[in-house]
Amino acid sequence: MSTDAPRGTRAFDGAVRERLDEIRRRRSLRRLKQTLGLLVAAVAFYGAYTTVGFSIATLVQYWPQFTEALGGYFPTTTVLGVPVIDVGRYWRFVVAEDLFRLSVVTVAMAFTGTLLGLPGALLLGTLGSERVTPFPFNFVFRTTMSVIRAIPALVWALIFIPLGGVTPFTGTLAIAVDTMGYLGRLFTDELEEIDDGPVEGVRSTGASESQTIYFGMLSQVMRQYIAWTMYIFELNVRIAITLGLIGAGGLGYVLMIQRQTFQYTNMMAAIFVSVALILAIEMTSQRVRSRLRADEETESVVELLRAFPRRTAEAMWR
Repeated sequence: MSTDAPRGTRAFDGAVRERLDEIRRRRSLRRLKQTLGLLVAAVAFYGAYTTVGFSIATLVQYWPQFTEALGGYFPTTTVLGVPVIDVGRYWRFVVAEDLFRLSVVTVAMAFTGTLLGLPGALLLGTLGSERVTPFPFNFVFRTTMSVIRAIPALVWALIFIPLGGVTPFTGTLAIAVDTMGYLGRLFTDELEEIDDGPVEGVRSTGASESQTIYFGMLSQVMRQYIAWTMYIFELNVRIAITLGLIGAGGLGYVLMIQRQTFQYTNMMAAIFVSVALILAIEMTSQRVRSRLRADEETESVVELLRAFPRRTAEAMWR
């Protein structure tokens, strides 16, 4: 026993040393990978930095011009001898140009574009799932959505100019096509994550393939579909403002005109209205989506859609 104990101790010590050596090797390898990763990131940053011609010297050179423009962005007046931002100049421009009506145009473009793109997104998103369309045929629909997403909404608007010029009409078409690509991809991802149990249960009743898809698959993701549609609508409001910068109407068009004429105060007034509009849409959308997530009741697709207007109103005024 006196000879076995040292042997066991030596074997244990050897195993511990081997384990420690393995840990050190892994740690050294991890540090080497981190160092290489930092070097690659640094080289990529330097390449991008030189490609775009970014220069600190340029910032310093033109900084006085920027600070001078800030006086136009934020005009000041005096109240009891104290300098304050002249909110009245913003308001006069908002009223004179009827920016609230233009806000309605912007929201209408986003809302109409979202609804027009929704059926296409639902079709492409459903057929793009391997649960519905077998591999590799589902990639035909996935590729279609990828091609749509590869082209920005601004470019889609330019493509549609021959249909109706640079107007809210072409802007709405661009938003509709863009919605098909992005919302369809989100629908596909949701459909891939559903449970197999309800699908098999519906199929075991002798339901047709379309009935299985509707009652077994789509019924599981309808809440998520509505939530994602609200989220895309938020993004589409921002896109509608951006499309206005090329003349598609709404608040973005006013921004473009004021920028071209160097009316910085008016431009900032339009920006403030745009920010207020986007925040209002975002808060409303978040309330609706949070209400959908909080509702634990099991409802059919038809019941869920029928209750959606009521839930939207309750979420807004809750």
